[in-house]
Amino acid sequence: MKIKDYIAIVTGGASGLGEACVRKLVSEGGKVAIFDFAREKGENLAAELGPKVIFAYTDITQDESTKNAIDKTMSAFGALNIVINCAGVADSGKILSKKGPLPLSAFNRVIQINLVGTFNVMRLAIEQMVKNEPNAEGERGVVINTASVAAFDGQVGQPAYSASKAGVVGMTLPLA
Repeated sequence: MKIKDYIAIVTGGASGLGEACVRKLVSEGGKVAIFDFAREKGENLAAELGPKVIFAYTDITQDESTKNAIDKTMSAFGALNIVINCAGVADSGKILSKKGPLPLSAFNRVIQINLVGTFNVMRLAIEQMVKNEPNAEGERGVVINTASVAAFDGQVGQPAYSASKAGVVGMTLPLA
């Protein structure tokens, strides 16, 4: 898929791998909506990169927040062609430590952001992508989900992270 003149959403786009994706997309002539809850970093990056980039404060685990961010993207750019899901957290904790069992809330937080948030953005973005006319290759859009080798090999102290990334891997193919 070409990037020039296409519109992308990058979750977790205010830093790390997400920021690198934003910069690459813009350098290739694309327009980008940064979805992140790191407001200051996201706004600064959008300001630095200019009018081809907007920032949308987004909690991808929340339906309304994600819908609002997609609406902002559609209002700013008029279409949506690419979604790159980079948002994620890697909070660590063993199932049992000297402090006791890993709090269920800590496990759930990682699953909600890394897995459920990825699914939430996909389902709402695809609703917009299907409205696109197919390009020369027959594509209406593309979704790229970020997983990790931890999905297959696991990591000590990372049960939630490994489970969330295995979930991303496991859902991506059937959703495609």
